[in-house]
Amino acid sequence: MAELTLRILTTADWPLWRDLRLAALADAPDAFKSRLADWPHGGEGRWRDRLHRPDAHHVAAFLDDTPVGIVDGLPGSPDGVRELRSLWVAPQARGRGVADRLIEEVESWARAVGGTTLLLAVLPGNVAALALYRRHGFAPLGEPGELLADGVTRELLLAKPLR
Repeated sequence: MAELTLRILTTADWPLWRDLRLAALADAPDAFKSRLADWPHGGEGRWRDRLHRPDAHHVAAFLDDTPVGIVDGLPGSPDGVRELRSLWVAPQARGRGVADRLIEEVESWARAVGGTTLLLAVLPGNVAALALYRRHGFAPLGEPGELLADGVTRELLLAKPLR
């Protein structure tokens, strides 16, 4: 059985982040607001900038030495809200606990930096993601998320209290 490990990413890891993010957008275009066509432009600086936030937590998952997933933890707001973003697991690694470990890692980080709530947004119709997040204790909020590109549909916001 392959060993699952996580690695915190730094700006020096921008090529790995780029490759995983582009793989995510190509594999699951209906799971992210960003589109694959939006990201290849901008060069190294744009990719480094994404990883540069000192108050964020960027993580890659590996099965043995193969990168198979990513997730971001972002600071959110001063009132204790932290955000989970950009979760993706490669198709060959799904069903092996990778997403669970990535979510748990962001939850641990959020608690360690004083988070009281973990917030995320999911696109409507992403049934697998909704089931995953509900299994981890996230519940829908009663407020609408950001408006999507179609000008009608909104993200679904889910949150989990951190105790």
